[in-house]
Amino acid sequence: MRVALFATCVNDALYPSTAIATVRLLERLGVDVDFPPGQSCCGQPQYNTGYRRACEPLVRRTARAFAGYDHVVTPSGSCVATVRDAYPRIAARAGRELVREVAELTPRVYELTEFLTDVLGVEDVGAWFPHTVTYHPSCHGLRLLGLGERPRRLLRAVRGLELVELPGAEECCGFGGTFAVKNPAVSAAMAADKVRSALATGAEVLCGGDNSCLLHLDGTLRRQGAPLRPLHLAEILASTEAEPWRAA
Repeated sequence: MRVALFATCVNDALYPSTAIATVRLLERLGVDVDFPPGQSCCGQPQYNTGYRRACEPLVRRTARAFAGYDHVVTPSGSCVATVRDAYPRIAARAGRELVREVAELTPRVYELTEFLTDVLGVEDVGAWFPHTVTYHPSCHGLRLLGLGERPRRLLRAVRGLELVELPGAEECCGFGGTFAVKNPAVSAAMAADKVRSALATGAEVLCGGDNSCLLHLDGTLRRQGAPLRPLHLAEILASTEAEPWRAA
């Protein structure tokens, strides 16, 4: 099985530890992982802001960078949702060649928890994380991908981890990409609500599957001096007794 890691631009620029954790996790499970150097941004910021034509070169680049792999795996529900939901729309207006390339790409692209549960058929990945955790499902993962209980099932199988439910988990954190730029006051208020709910759980770690959401919430937590640490689910699943997760 040849699997390509789609690191995403957010992880490449700000959270390389998440991409590294994803590779460690997959290799521990016996998966051969490549990193195609031709990959770049999926085009989500441009598409969400209304610049469809500006997305076309990025769609084409992504499709060609990941050609030939059995599966493409990424620790980002929002980028997978862009590929599956937006790429066919973009390609339909760009011409037959891109339609063909996108149709070949989209069935092979998986969000990390989907790949673990649906392709590898595992829920216990051999992780160890002795901390109290609450889980925030991102809007893209929750609504466009329908990840459902996959992330929670994986977390419940982690030895030493105590999972506590997040009140109002299905409510948006307020990031929404360019929404946070266009509507900063509303975005900040939504983040404050989410952080209030997360702090009420008494958890040590706020876990999520999208670092864009966690980045947004981390800003609010830091401004409040709160003791809760955001952490991507991949880093929890990659942690073992032999190689435990350590705070940076």
